[in-house]
Amino acid sequence: MKNRVVTKRNRPAPRPPKLVLEPHQVLIKPAVTEKAMYQATELNQYTFKVNTQATKTDIKKAVEKLFEVKVTGVSTQVRKGKPRRYKFTYGRTKDWKKAIVTLHPDDKIDFF
Repeated sequence: MKNRVVTKRNRPAPRPPKLVLEPHQVLIKPAVTEKAMYQATELNQYTFKVNTQATKTDIKKAVEKLFEVKVTGVSTQVRKGKPRRYKFTYGRTKDWKKAIVTLHPDDKIDFF
């Protein structure tokens, strides 16, 4: 590979500053579904709807701070919005981010 000289013309664009989210801005709401309740009781995994800009480390820190538990792992998914019909036009619901948080075996979160 050749060493490239960085000039004003071929310089990469600067990155925007990283968004800093507070813990209460990261977690939107817990998922209350049959699958999520099974995971919570049997596997000690809790499912949350989270901010789409939150990273795994943001989610881990938010759960540890808000619920005072020890998090061992975080998995995330970006769920695509569904097509919907609004009277005579068609549209889509927004994409949303889902996080499955695994806790230390000694910790539990009580929602209800």
